[in-house]
Amino acid sequence: MQSTDRLDPQPWMIAAETVAVMAALSSAGGEARFVGGCVRDALLGRPVSDIDIATHEPPERVMNLLARGGIKAIPTGIKHGTVTAVVGTRHFEITTLRRDVETYGRHAKVEYTNDWQADAARRDFTINTLFCAADGTVYDPFGGLADLRARRVRFVGDAEARIREDVLRLLRFFRFYAYYGAAPPDPAALAACRALAPLLPTLSGERVCGETLKLLLAPDPAAVFETMRDNDVLRHFLPEAKRIDRLRALVVVERLAPPGFMIRADAIRRLAALLDGGEAAAADVAGRLRFSKSERDRLGGLAAGPLPSPAMDAAARHRLIYRLGPGRFRDCTLIAWAEAGPHAAAEAWISLLHTGIEWAPPRFPLKGRDAVRLGVPPGPAVGRLMAALEDWWIAGDFKADRAACLEKLKESVAAAV
Repeated sequence: MQSTDRLDPQPWMIAAETVAVMAALSSAGGEARFVGGCVRDALLGRPVSDIDIATHEPPERVMNLLARGGIKAIPTGIKHGTVTAVVGTRHFEITTLRRDVETYGRHAKVEYTNDWQADAARRDFTINTLFCAADGTVYDPFGGLADLRARRVRFVGDAEARIREDVLRLLRFFRFYAYYGAAPPDPAALAACRALAPLLPTLSGERVCGETLKLLLAPDPAAVFETMRDNDVLRHFLPEAKRIDRLRALVVVERLAPPGFMIRADAIRRLAALLDGGEAAAADVAGRLRFSKSERDRLGGLAAGPLPSPAMDAAARHRLIYRLGPGRFRDCTLIAWAEAGPHAAAEAWISLLHTGIEWAPPRFPLKGRDAVRLGVPPGPAVGRLMAALEDWWIAGDFKADRAACLEKLKESVAAAV
């Protein structure tokens, strides 16, 4: 495989931990190269988080070479050729070169190889097939550099064949297009996705969930969801996603909020804006995507509302913050602002958000034991009495302190006798 470019030394490439791992892997005359996302993102000048390395050394030998170099080696996926090297706080995923002997769905029968081209041929997109040696030499077996520069997301080889090997690649195409692509999408890739979209329901909810949430965090997810809808892909895995207009507005709203508000892209909030159908739709989606309980509760809460309004006076705002909690109040406000239109009375919406930051909901100053001490028998009567008293406290804009609440409790107990 001929080299086609060079990558200037990157901080992560020349870090002592990286140098130690690469030296260990090549100590017996073998070769190791950086591969995939770290090479792709470095060439684009984007931050690199995960460092993946490929080598023709078999996994058992990788374990031995790392041990000889004094590096901790974890057999995270040794049956599939993957070992994790740990140096300090850094983790490096090292995978032995493989080639497909037989493919069947997501899984394939593979064998180890020393053929870099064959290993690249089994990857999903050309921009993920780039290899980089420790000295910065870049190897490009499938035209990934040209695709990267053209912002073109293209499957390696036949698009339909790549998707049939693992249907999740269909969703990965749209996710990668959202982060790395430019319109229009690659025609062959889009045609394959359109043709094979009916296979999406065969995927596990957990795998669909991962790709969906990552897509929602893209800089402009609405445009990609629109492309999926227009190519009859969306209905096969997320038919409730009918409010693309509100998602688009929410992305704008998130950017309009002042920096001090610390509002960042949030996948669950964006999903709530995208869905149509209220709590029922949110429950269906959360179940299908195998959400955790906290994710399910949060999505359902955002779907349930109520949506705040800048027309609310201070007391009404306080009541809603107390009921929803500051986080949910913030998210509901952002969704309501998106519903109204991102440029509609922006100052009023920012003021509403500011209330959610500025006003901290107080804790109700009484406990059930306070009623028991006044002679109320433990049981449902205590619960009813405290609920009524809390309503009175809330209606008074939370101004009554413990002494005032105790006096009101005494009056209520006396009235009930």
